[in-house]
Amino acid sequence: MYDFTDSVVLITGGSRGIGLAIAEHFGKAKAKVIILGRNQESLDNAISKLKEQDIDAAGYSASVSDSARMDEVFADIIKEHGKIDVLINNAGVTKDNLLIRMKEEDWESVMDINLKGAFVCTQKAFKHMMRARSGSIINISSVIGLMGNAGQANYAASKGGIIAFTKSCAKEFAPRNIRVNAIAPGFIETEMTAELSDSVRAEYAKVIPLGKMGSAAEVAKVCLFLASDESSYITGQTIAVDGGLTMH
Repeated sequence: MYDFTDSVVLITGGSRGIGLAIAEHFGKAKAKVIILGRNQESLDNAISKLKEQDIDAAGYSASVSDSARMDEVFADIIKEHGKIDVLINNAGVTKDNLLIRMKEEDWESVMDINLKGAFVCTQKAFKHMMRARSGSIINISSVIGLMGNAGQANYAASKGGIIAFTKSCAKEFAPRNIRVNAIAPGFIETEMTAELSDSVRAEYAKVIPLGKMGSAAEVAKVCLFLASDESSYITGQTIAVDGGLTMH
């Protein structure tokens, strides 16, 4: 359905879970896929998996909150490919605890990766997209950023911040024909949720109107839509991919 031939797509946190699914979907749509990850082994495994599917893929080991390192990465991508058409800010971590027990470093590390990382990468991508007067930036938020969650004050604040950040960037970048949107996934089947017991999964399913957890592919397909010309009049929006868990 989608054709991203000659498009360069950069996905942070792309070595597993939702990020890897996004990379696979763009790769199958003929994009040049570049993934970022902090763990070299995970990154190498992901790139191998993508290349096994005949996907044009490359990767960089980097922390998205390290501005100097990201300067190097973006310079290398531009030198190699001349452009970045799509940026997907997907890198994220959790350090859950009740607020009363939350360590300051756990607050800071979650904010650093989830929120500062999106700022760093968006700022660097925009410098190149503005010259091309085109581009799509997609920020992966969470339903927790919409509704909050006990024991996740840091994560909720970072993901709620992503939604506000998305709106501000959309307003700033629109005159340059660059669209910025967010996706708020709900309970999605990933390596992390695979560890949950059947009873816990059943409890989650009870509060989801569609009665089941979602797949990473269902998030990836919304990314394809938001990066394509099919969504050319959509910017500054947050699309919940959550089976109806949050309704406005």
